[in-house]
Amino acid sequence: MEQPAARRDEVDDIVSAWHRERPDLQVDGMHVLSRVSRLASHHATTRDAAFAAHGLGAFEFDVLAALRRAGAPYQLTPGELSRQTHVTSGTMTHRIARLVERGLVTRDNHPSDGRAAIVSLTEAGLTVVDAALADLLVSEERLLADLPAADRDKLATLLRALLLSVADEQEPHA
Repeated sequence: MEQPAARRDEVDDIVSAWHRERPDLQVDGMHVLSRVSRLASHHATTRDAAFAAHGLGAFEFDVLAALRRAGAPYQLTPGELSRQTHVTSGTMTHRIARLVERGLVTRDNHPSDGRAAIVSLTEAGLTVVDAALADLLVSEERLLADLPAADRDKLATLLRALLLSVADEQEPHA
């Protein structure tokens, strides 16, 4: 029995055009990375919508989610939050101040080190991050709905390997 022709997407057309116009270049990596880029853009849009439905921006969700993942009592230092969200300490200071203003976190002196601070999730922050996460997971499931579980697992494994290789390249070498 003959297999049906594979469906083409816009990336297939772009790569074909580059093959035609620049046969001297190796453009096959675009099959993967252009699709990853397009999916990331689509995912960012759905993430933003899920967060906006709860009055949050993506950066606010990221901070609240880091605190939520820390487990009860949902506390981290500003430095820990900076590392987990990949932003500078100055950026984190502004983000924390905005979340304090909104009543979603508190910023207090660290109980064991008076020079340090501790950021804690408030009850309102816990409620909003849990609701936003639930909506995010629904939108992510919708995005992956046509992919069988075995294919999701394979894709996750392949993307993990790619991400780790990129992270390894960014590590400082002695």
